Amino acid sequence: MSKTLTAAERVAIARNPGRPNVSDYISALFTDFFQCRGDRLCGEDAAILGGVALFHGRPVTVIGTRKGKSLEENLQCNFGMPNPEGYRKALRLMRQAEKFRRPVITFIDTSGAYPGLEAEAHGQGEAIARNLFEMSRLTVPILAVITGEGNSGGALALAVADRVLMQENAVYAILSPEGFASILWKDAARHEEACALMKMTAPELKALGVIDDIVPEPEGGAHLAPAIACRELDRCLRRRLAELERVRGTALAAERYEKFRKMGTPESRKENP
Repeated sequence: MSKTLTAAERVAIARNPGRPNVSDYISALFTDFFQCRGDRLCGEDAAILGGVALFHGRPVTVIGTRKGKSLEENLQCNFGMPNPEGYRKALRLMRQAEKFRRPVITFIDTSGAYPGLEAEAHGQGEAIARNLFEMSRLTVPILAVITGEGNSGGALALAVADRVLMQENAVYAILSPEGFASILWKDAARHEEACALMKMTAPELKALGVIDDIVPEPEGGAHLAPAIACRELDRCLRRRLAELERVRGTALAAERYEKFRKMGTPESRKENP
C-alpha cells in the first residue's frame, strides 16, 4: 500500500495520463476479447469500450469508460466523457449478458458524462437513469472497478454493482473537486480544499460503506508498475466473482437492490468496518 497521501494528491495520481486504462486492463486480465460497437439506435461512442471476453476461461461481458493517453487519443474518445449512445451501448451489452448468463465487469474512469447540448438532446439524463434502473435488477453478477476518476452520474451509470472495487489511488465523488469548489465557494482555485471535504478517497468511501474493496497499488500509483496493479486487481476480481457466483440470480438482484437502498446508513457502515 502507498504511503499516506492527501486527497488532493490522490486526485493528481488518479488523473495521471499514464495510468492504465480500460484497454490496458482488458489486454492484461482477459483473453479473446471481442469488441461490440454501437447502441443500435443512434451510433457509436468511443468513450465507452465494451465486448465479450474470457476471464480465466469464464465468459464475461466487459464494459468501461475509456480515456486516452495522448491528446489525439483523448479527442477520439471525448476525454472519457460518454454521450448517451455510449450508455445505451453499455445497456445493450448488459442485457445481452443477462440473456446468456455472463457476469458483467465494468471499469470506470471518467470526469463525468458529456454535458453538451447535443448529448442532452439525445437523452443523456434518460440514458443514465435507464442504466441505473436496469442494473439494479440484473440477475447476473456485476463487479464495478473505479480505476481513476469516478465522477457524477456518468460514473454511477456503470457502478450499480454487487461489489464495487476501487483502486487505492482512485477517487469517486458526486462531481469534480473543481466543480464542488465553484458551487460551494464560487472559486475553483480552492479545489484542493474541496478534496479534503468531499470524502472521495478509497479509505473514506470504504468506511462509509460506498465501496466494498480497496485494490492495492504500487508505491506512487498504478502507472509506475502496471503489471503489479493488474496482478492485484486480478486477484480481487477472481475472489469476488467466485463469491458472487454462489448466489442464485434473483437473490443476487435483491441483495444488490438492498445494498444501494441502505447505502450511507449506520447499518451500511457496520458492514464495511
